[in-house]
Amino acid sequence: MNFSMTINNHILILAFIVTSVFNGISQTKLSASEQTEFKAKVQKTAQNTETIVSDFVQTKHISVLDNAITSEGKLVFKAPDLVKWEYLKPYQNIAIFKDDQLLVNNEGKRQNIDLGANKMFRSLNSLIVNSIKGDMFDETQFDLEYFKFDQGYLVKFVPKDKRLRKFIASFELKFSGTTSEVDEVKLIEPNDDYTLITFQNRKVNTTVPENAFKN
Repeated sequence: MNFSMTINNHILILAFIVTSVFNGISQTKLSASEQTEFKAKVQKTAQNTETIVSDFVQTKHISVLDNAITSEGKLVFKAPDLVKWEYLKPYQNIAIFKDDQLLVNNEGKRQNIDLGANKMFRSLNSLIVNSIKGDMFDETQFDLEYFKFDQGYLVKFVPKDKRLRKFIASFELKFSGTTSEVDEVKLIEPNDDYTLITFQNRKVNTTVPENAFKN
């Protein structure tokens, strides 16, 4: 992610989170009983997740550009709500969500943004945390659709909040069929541009020190 973008784009990209299908995936809709079983598995996984350390690849598709913009980095999560996105390639940037603050380090240039004073930013921070853990099946906030495919499950979320839809038209989470963990997050913007984040080399419940979230 290029932190020279506006703060709305900072949050939008981090929030990580689409068209109704991932291209090339053959899928079928879950029945009501299958939905209940799937959600129970994901929520159990989320409840047992205290830390996550994972590499990620982020690909930003913009309609006016011929080529996608690709970034690589490392995600660190610690319950209940500490999140660190460290971008390593092609630029070195850090974004930390901590104590109702967004702490940004853009190649040495630091900025602190108060999330607590802004309801929208608080909602987006909650969205980030819950999407990382895969625990966000809140039908009061989203219209949801559930699908299964050969490797796992796909859930489509459409925000009900009109203000949030100005930034996020919809998003999808792809879950592993074996671990019930989030493998990919795909976010589509109102103009149909989208961002895909794929997690790799994921480690769960390893020791993460508090100083990992210092800016």
